Amino acid sequence: MKPRSEACVRNQSAILAVLETFFLESTHVLEIASGTGQHAVYFGQALPHLRWQTSELAVNHAGIHAWLDEAQLKNVLPPVELDVNDSLWPIAPVDAIFNANTVHIVSWESVVRMFAGISSVLKMDGLLCLYGPYNYNGQYSSDSNAGFDAWLKARDNQSGIRDFEAVNQLAEKHGMHLQKDIEMPANNRMLIWRKVSQ
Repeated sequence: MKPRSEACVRNQSAILAVLETFFLESTHVLEIASGTGQHAVYFGQALPHLRWQTSELAVNHAGIHAWLDEAQLKNVLPPVELDVNDSLWPIAPVDAIFNANTVHIVSWESVVRMFAGISSVLKMDGLLCLYGPYNYNGQYSSDSNAGFDAWLKARDNQSGIRDFEAVNQLAEKHGMHLQKDIEMPANNRMLIWRKVSQ
C-alpha cells in the first residue's frame, strides 16, 4: 500500500501555482526529503519539462517507489539516499531545489548543514524554494502556528518554527539572495532564493 499524506493533498495545488512560474526556466530539480513521494508525482505530471530527482532517508524509499511505480513518469527519478546532515551529498549539480516542511522538523544544526549541502549542489543562478511556516520579527504569524510550534517542541525540543530572518541570513551566507516571500494557505510561506555567488 502506498503511504499517503493529507497535508500533501491540501497544499500541492497552491505550491504548483508557484513552481510553474518560478521553475519555468529550470530543467533539473532536486526535491529534498520527498516523504511519501506524492509531491514528486503531482509536480512531475504537471511540469513535464523538469527532471525531478527525489531524495529521502533509505527507510522511506519503499513508499516513494510505490508512488513512482504506479505513475510511471519518465521525468521523475527514483530516490537517492540523502540525509541533510551529510557533509557530502551524492547529487549531481542541479539548477533548482525544492523542499517542503523540513526546516521546522529538524534541529537548527541540521538546518545549517542542509544549507551547506544545498550550496554545494545548486548551480550558479539556480533557485531554492522552501515551503513551510515561519516567524517574523520573533513573532508567530497566527495562533495556529503558535500552537503548532508548541506541539513540535513537545515532540522534540530541537525542532520548531524558525525565524525568517535567521533562515534568510543563512541563505545569504551561502550566496543566495531572496527573490520572493509568498504567502501560502494555512499560514505557510514559500521562500525563494537565487544563488548569485559562491
